[in-house]
Amino acid sequence: MNKKLVWLVTLFLLATGTFAEAQQPAKIPRVGLLRPGSSPDPYVDAFRQGLHELGYVEGRNINIEYRWAEGMSARLPLLAAELVHLKVDAIVTQGEAATRAAKEATRMIPIVMATSGDPVGAGLVASLARPGGNVTGLSAVAPDLTGKRLQLLKEAVPKISRVAILYNPTILGAVLAVKDARAAAPTLRLTVQPLEVRTPDELGSAFDVMTRKRAEAVLAIGDPFTITHQRHPGPRCKAKAADDI
Repeated sequence: MNKKLVWLVTLFLLATGTFAEAQQPAKIPRVGLLRPGSSPDPYVDAFRQGLHELGYVEGRNINIEYRWAEGMSARLPLLAAELVHLKVDAIVTQGEAATRAAKEATRMIPIVMATSGDPVGAGLVASLARPGGNVTGLSAVAPDLTGKRLQLLKEAVPKISRVAILYNPTILGAVLAVKDARAAAPTLRLTVQPLEVRTPDELGSAFDVMTRKRAEAVLAIGDPFTITHQRHPGPRCKAKAADDI
């Protein structure tokens, strides 16, 4: 069981542990899974497998309501509202956009962030130690690591001098990562070219820009959108290395 799967299962138990004891014996807990991407989803497969290892069998002693945004964050509020209307016992989210949509849809149902960037800075929780409200989960914010990733990229391909950075500007953690990349670039004798991507259409434009500006490597700042579209068929360019965070 990998770390992400352990986190997902642990967070699910934290969110459901309190209400499970209050359930009537005949009632099966129902969990809403709000996903930014599409099915098939390896993270969902791992989540189900982890639940199975802990004795939860879908359809027998737990039900899961799936909602997929298919890479379109604008759909998340409606999907979150659907889960609230179904009166699920907990909502498991990924990323700031999905968590915000769920939080705006309900103040009562427990929300578990499987991953998030900077939930404090994004206003999702009061603090990491005491999140408050109905939102809890994991924070993967580590913008200072972006400089280290650039360093590793430079060590792997010493001759590169221009690195394109793909990031979603609506994600605070991604914005902080770009800031760190700008600060680290001069020491590494690199020029970074941040390129904003929010929709699949913008990915094509970003690849055109990096090709035109002769980027020699690509650094993708991970968030639900960029991860969902990590296999986007961009044009052939001169990029020599890539790091999918």
